[in-house]
Amino acid sequence: MKKKLVVLTGAGMSAESGLKTFRDSNGLWEEHDVMDVASIDGWHRNPELVLDFYNQRRRQLASAQPNEGHRILAELEEDFDVRIVTQNVDDLHERGGSTKVLHLHGELTKARSVRDETRVYDIGYGEIAFGQTGEDGSQLRPHIVWFGEAVPLIMEAERLVREADEFAVIGSSLVVYPAAGLVTSLRPGTRAFLIDPSEVDMHLPPNFTIIRDTATKGTRKMRDILRGM
Repeated sequence: MKKKLVVLTGAGMSAESGLKTFRDSNGLWEEHDVMDVASIDGWHRNPELVLDFYNQRRRQLASAQPNEGHRILAELEEDFDVRIVTQNVDDLHERGGSTKVLHLHGELTKARSVRDETRVYDIGYGEIAFGQTGEDGSQLRPHIVWFGEAVPLIMEAERLVREADEFAVIGSSLVVYPAAGLVTSLRPGTRAFLIDPSEVDMHLPPNFTIIRDTATKGTRKMRDILRGM
């Protein structure tokens, strides 16, 4: 039986594919205050602005490509039972070849009913229009978990982390909760890696190997360590 490798990925994982994130520019995401375009309050204030913002993000995603880091994680499925837990809403892990991906914060390529969050629709890289409704007659919104909303999949993510034989955090600043708290679910002594070019404020236990590098270079180094190279 293959060992279970659980990988928590954040914005830095997709940055090398050209996808910008709000933490790149002091709380601005593509020149917007993040709370205007990525919070439930922002949606209530100006749904048309939010829809337009995510329509633009989908167009951007359509032309982005998985990077080497994404492909390496998919490649590691040859040796491990790899489970990706991502804070990212893009589909680059799937397009890079990973087969088991849990999206904590939702998926950009899907829409859902405002009234019934279980009514989810695959829309690919298409747009959501203001006034466009689902089968229940309510406005469609991005299938995204915004600031101010619960994270429905957090318990499933915690279970995966508890079961991990190997664990890695790649490209996450570990400041956005509840995702950042997942590291506390690790079993004591589980070998773990943190890959990020920046300092991370969270105090990490000694079982973490810190790799101060970009997602692509760091993931390459982790792969070699995992394979005993």
